[in-house]
Amino acid sequence: MSRQIIINSEYRERRAALLNNNSLEDLFFERDTYHKIAGNVYRGRVQDVLPGMQAAFVDIGIARNAFIHLNDLYPILSSEQKKKLSQKDLNIKHVLQPGQWLMVQVVKEPMGSKGAKVTCKISIPGRFFVYIPSDNKIGISRRINDDGERGRLKSIAQDLKNGKEGLIIRTNAHDESYSKLQNDYNFLSGTWKRIRNDFFQKNDIDILYQEEDLLKNLIRDYLDENIDRVVVDDKKDYQRLIDLTSVFAPDLKNRIALYQRNIPILAAYNIEKEIESLLQRKVWLKSGGYLVIDQTEALVSIDINTGKFTGKKNLQDTIVKTNKEAVAEIARQIKLRDIGGIIIIDFIDMNNHSDQQSVTDLLANELAKDRTKTSILGFTQLGLLEMTRKKVREGFGSLMQKDCPVCGGTGKVLSESTVAMKVIRKIDEITSRKKYPAVSLELHPEVAAVLIGAGGEKLQELENKFGIDIFISGNAELKYEDMIIEKGTKEDLQPEVLDLDAGDRITVKIEDQHASNENAGIARIDGYIIIVNGAGNMVDNEVEIIIDDMHRTYARAHLA
Repeated sequence: MSRQIIINSEYRERRAALLNNNSLEDLFFERDTYHKIAGNVYRGRVQDVLPGMQAAFVDIGIARNAFIHLNDLYPILSSEQKKKLSQKDLNIKHVLQPGQWLMVQVVKEPMGSKGAKVTCKISIPGRFFVYIPSDNKIGISRRINDDGERGRLKSIAQDLKNGKEGLIIRTNAHDESYSKLQNDYNFLSGTWKRIRNDFFQKNDIDILYQEEDLLKNLIRDYLDENIDRVVVDDKKDYQRLIDLTSVFAPDLKNRIALYQRNIPILAAYNIEKEIESLLQRKVWLKSGGYLVIDQTEALVSIDINTGKFTGKKNLQDTIVKTNKEAVAEIARQIKLRDIGGIIIIDFIDMNNHSDQQSVTDLLANELAKDRTKTSILGFTQLGLLEMTRKKVREGFGSLMQKDCPVCGGTGKVLSESTVAMKVIRKIDEITSRKKYPAVSLELHPEVAAVLIGAGGEKLQELENKFGIDIFISGNAELKYEDMIIEKGTKEDLQPEVLDLDAGDRITVKIEDQHASNENAGIARIDGYIIIVNGAGNMVDNEVEIIIDDMHRTYARAHLA
């Protein structure tokens, strides 16, 4: 099995990919427009205490105040308060007061309109340990499964730690010497002493500890004996990786390599295409089935479909095979897209409970590879699988995309016919208040085409209905729902008619298919609409046409 870390360093952005047998397993970003604060420790001041919510808001010096719940205040509670908390008889107003200073750590990034979530339960990660100053327990990574090694590491941790502090033993500690583990512990405990001293010495809101940058995190958390190579395309970053590896993992320094080919590094490793695919709703499976991933405000839904896969046995066998194939890709997509919160998976209906259980077990095994905590709640009566994943920050899609300014994030806009009806109602409203001789409408070309009609008959009907002259022009830069309306006299509003006559030959570009006549195409010259019969399938092509007839705001033509 080949495992590599590929790092692309560019102006204002750094990207890293973890590959497993050339398949993208994890993705990391660092960008100057996005400042990660999860893991940072702050000296903050309580702004508001909300007894009804058992929570408070804390000013930590960023745009929005951070949120803290009563349960996250445990390290600062007295023995009596801890007893009341266990009995659910403690109110936060007896613990916090506005203006009070707190040492807090960000556990969840600000998302949307919500501020960061913070806790008083501080934890500081190192290469071999996570140091927890307020907890007396020793934990150990579940990935260290040798009982003898687990016992040895717990014994060392017990020997190293002082008083009530706690330690979590990380996977990287496996088979490491006492002296290396001691050095990591000394560094972490020294870091905590500096944080604590700064908290008492500073007089204002300030940052006390900042999470490491991407390069240091990769070496600290991911570089181990299982990584065959770390490849980076920047000389400065290459030298920094050499320096970091000399400190954290000197035996692995020879695995750092500088990429020197002309092809961009992420393109050479086929990572760029995979990154682009993470922004798509539909994810194809090798069998021909596919997933559809949709994000809503409350949850993420994942739907599985057999697609092109028909199977070789019976229908139920095809369904189970598709569901099982989907499981590995679902776990991968959840991790790569950094999807958090409630996740609902709509597997293809399985008749047997044993099939449901085998799919659930397979999903649990795949999710066990994820460093972020996940929980499978099981199938509902409707056959939907419920699960959750800890949400620390905005997902990949939120970092890379924003809501469409046209549709507002719904993915849909009003149809041409609907907008055309809105325009008609607007004309009715205008003429009912005051009788103007004429109105001029500037609309998206496809909306304008609906109002004019395939042969201009719809525009004639409108003029007859309202008893006024109506001038319509198309503007492709307008949104579908935009309309620019002017009111006045015919002489003031009438646009200049193109200097064309019936029978003239001209070359135009077909910009759209006519909304109500698929056989016709729409061309425009300075906003003047030309309906070209027979050009419905020639969108984006330049064609020669012959003018049939000219009207005030449109012309009709056919292909030469």
